[in-house]
Amino acid sequence: MPSYRVSLAVGLLQPGVDPADVLPAAADAARELVTVEAYDVGVVRGRARITVRFTADDDAAAHRVADAVHDRVDALADTFGGTLTRRWGARWQPA
Repeated sequence: MPSYRVSLAVGLLQPGVDPADVLPAAADAARELVTVEAYDVGVVRGRARITVRFTADDDAAAHRVADAVHDRVDALADTFGGTLTRRWGARWQPA
């Protein structure tokens, strides 16, 4: 089963949202549909970026997961530059 990764930058939070809730919410959105392998937050070009890695049967299923993650996080904060990539050997490439 292929491994995928959805990443998106997170900006301003909605009023009342705890920053510590955003990453778990993203992982939970994916976990409702597939097996989550890992999730992380980092800083890229001065912006917080969350990444959720998961397995899915195919690219179509992975796109549904990416949409669910984006929708969940977008309800909590402003989001920018979402990407979905698939692991192919040792490299990640667009799915």
